[in-house]
Amino acid sequence: MQDDKKQKGYRLSVLSRVVAAAVGGYVLALVASIVLAAFMPGNRAEGVLWAMQLSFAVYTLAVIWVFAARTATRAWIGLFIPIVFLSIWAVWLTQGGVK
Repeated sequence: MQDDKKQKGYRLSVLSRVVAAAVGGYVLALVASIVLAAFMPGNRAEGVLWAMQLSFAVYTLAVIWVFAARTATRAWIGLFIPIVFLSIWAVWLTQGGVK
């Protein structure tokens, strides 16, 4: 009975990490690409293309982070903090913060 509970807890932890990697990594890459696009040199189209390419690296690093974190809770927190920070920055940039 005790082994069943441990196994269920382990499976839920893995499921939580998979969801964090897929959804959280996507959201992190999305907001990172918005912020990166604002600071890329060149014209706007080139900046967006470079930012989108770099977002693949951000997504990969997010997935690595999620599975390297000690617990699933730390993985979620480690994604949540930069997502919030970058989201606030992205809103500020899109509201005319950078000309």
